[in-house]
Amino acid sequence: MADRNRAFRTGERVAEAGNYVSEAGEKAAYREGDEFRACPATGRETNWRREEEECGC
Repeated sequence: MADRNRAFRTGERVAEAGNYVSEAGEKAAYREGDEFRACPATGRETNWRREEEECGC
């Protein structure tokens, strides 16, 4: 999925369930249809990125 590596802003809808990391490094699990929340560390709007999954190579 092309959007997999892009940043998602607070308030956007989650298109793909998974674990995401805020700009401050805080992790959160989201389900499809959830809304990205403010950063748990700062309480401010942030960008979320999908957590990198280890390839198991």
